[in-house]
Amino acid sequence: MAPARTSNQTLALLPDGNVRAIAEHLVAFANADGGTLVIGFDERGKAIARMTPEDIENALREAAGLTKPMVRASLEPADGAAGGPSLLVKVPRSTDLHSLLDGRVLVRMGGGNRALTGDEIRNLATSKTSGDFEMELVPGATMADLDDALITEYIGKRELRTRRQITQDRETLLREVGALDARGNPTVCGILLFGRNPQAFLPNSGVVFVKWPGVDVRAEGGGMGYGRREEIGGPLARVIEKAWQVTFEEMRVGAIVKGPQREEVLEYPELAVREALVNAVCHRDYRLKGRRIEIRKFADRLEMISPGGLAGYITLDNIIEEHYSRNPRLVQGLYQWGYIEELGLGIDRMIEELTMAGHPQPKFDAKANSFSVIMSNMRERRMTQNIVINQPISSTRMTIEGATVTDGSEGGASGSTPGQLTVNERQARMLHYLREHGRITNRDFQTLVPNVSPETLRMDLADLVDKNVLMRVGEKKGTYYILK
Repeated sequence: MAPARTSNQTLALLPDGNVRAIAEHLVAFANADGGTLVIGFDERGKAIARMTPEDIENALREAAGLTKPMVRASLEPADGAAGGPSLLVKVPRSTDLHSLLDGRVLVRMGGGNRALTGDEIRNLATSKTSGDFEMELVPGATMADLDDALITEYIGKRELRTRRQITQDRETLLREVGALDARGNPTVCGILLFGRNPQAFLPNSGVVFVKWPGVDVRAEGGGMGYGRREEIGGPLARVIEKAWQVTFEEMRVGAIVKGPQREEVLEYPELAVREALVNAVCHRDYRLKGRRIEIRKFADRLEMISPGGLAGYITLDNIIEEHYSRNPRLVQGLYQWGYIEELGLGIDRMIEELTMAGHPQPKFDAKANSFSVIMSNMRERRMTQNIVINQPISSTRMTIEGATVTDGSEGGASGSTPGQLTVNERQARMLHYLREHGRITNRDFQTLVPNVSPETLRMDLADLVDKNVLMRVGEKKGTYYILK
């Protein structure tokens, strides 16, 4: 079967056996969350180069020699369908910091690789030396502490998601996902995902929900004054479900009127809250003792506080476009279970859901030992326009909810009429790109329209933001644009 997806955070398709390119991907995957290399195929899944297993093995061996310390990758057979790859190169996440022989330290970012700066390298090295806590054994835990019914549920959901039947025996599967070590002993990952009572071994692995009626943690007279407090435990799948249910119960329901119809809306967008919750559960530092994930609901905001600072090379400046998991096996397990929609897009989706619902962008607070997401329940009153682009790029006309968008060839701005928005050819190309991809960055726009100055393109984007066609999301290097 030919590859069905384009390159992404954990998958790279390479058209040939270029040794230098393979080495770069080995380093980038090993320094991030690991991944799979498919050699000899383009981004459409079309076979480009005829490579025998011996060719792939020789190229991989030579590429590994260009990495320091050497990245250990494995060759695994593909499903063998006609037209598909015969071998897949599997690169595990490494506890070492890897570089190329020329000194570059690369990490995986979306569908490409990026070289880290000096500070980023130091931060990543610090995270690497902290150890692989997920795979540490849990003293006193045995196979009897894992819940068979929970494992059965996981297998069923994973088969449904991947549309493939799992043929391994359970113990082999649990070793594969990191729930057991080679001798069959439960790991931290296994207890958190499948444990009957994870808090018996990891007491602070649950969530505390607290609701205050006002905007502060103190009531009048200095008392605590909270209206509801819930302690939530269990395996992570159940923690997510219970924490969401409690939060949902405490969210006020309002209403908006669209024409003759009244539509009920939650105080916060459901998907944004779930993404923030799942991120907190997935990326907290489970080594830290004495503190659980906290959900704090106030009259004006919702806070989710996760123990542990930002992991690896992630900073507040790059948090939107970069991805690094402190707990990659937990993330992968919850993804296969269906609790994560798409790897690496939680922050992006949270921001989009909030802004599209009229809320301000969430605030992020990164401290040495905690990371907080703060959502405001204030809404902006604004009119939004839905752009529908149904024409090929060569067309000059698009529809915009009862109006017409033209490029400058139909009369320019001076010739525009009420109900008509004029865009130039660059903006028209950019809008078509957005229709296909959902978002665009300054870098994407420069690639789409080369030989145009960055300042001109910046003004093109700002123009459509001012005209209420685009929405700007993020700050600094993490900025991107979506259709309103």
